[in-house]
Amino acid sequence: MAIKIIEGKVAPLPIENIDTDQIIPAQFLKISKREGLGKYLFYRWRYDEQGRPKEGFILDDPRYSGASILVTGRNFGIGSSREHAVWALIDYGIKAIIAPSFGDIFYENAARNGLVCVKVKEEIAKEIIEEALRREVYARIDLENKTLSYLGKNISFEIEENVRKRLILGLDDIGLTLEFYEEAIRRYEEKMGSYIKIRKGIFTPL
Repeated sequence: MAIKIIEGKVAPLPIENIDTDQIIPAQFLKISKREGLGKYLFYRWRYDEQGRPKEGFILDDPRYSGASILVTGRNFGIGSSREHAVWALIDYGIKAIIAPSFGDIFYENAARNGLVCVKVKEEIAKEIIEEALRREVYARIDLENKTLSYLGKNISFEIEENVRKRLILGLDDIGLTLEFYEEAIRRYEEKMGSYIKIRKGIFTPL
């Protein structure tokens, strides 16, 4: 699915180094469907060992009900490769995450699944978090122009170009490869044609 603009309410999560095990604990990784994982998002922070809801977790605050943009501290999504973490965030309703930095594998998994990760300077993330803790904040993320708008401000943000193109064109891995290398692949295949022949349906060297 192509994504160019994301607009929504901001939920603040002022914590650094949130790893994928905190985003979704290992006991839920046996679930192979992407749908339904949102109820397990940040499970250990939201529920006790008996599965009873805890009080005080910020995403359970009614003020942030319906928030689709999460603003958090640096190194979000570090730790083990866990695509379920991205699935759980998306299923919960999160469409974009704003942070100073992300875990590399999480960042790649997010791009593949259409979850937008916006890198901003640490002071920008802190400002948005502090404002969202005080009042209702809405943000607009424009992937085509690489701009983030909030509270009347408009700033540029960082995003890898291949990730940006993947998101705004709605490309999967194959589509992204063809976008950058289709002509090179065609030239290679034409060149290889002179080295192989087809015999009884099998390609063999000449």
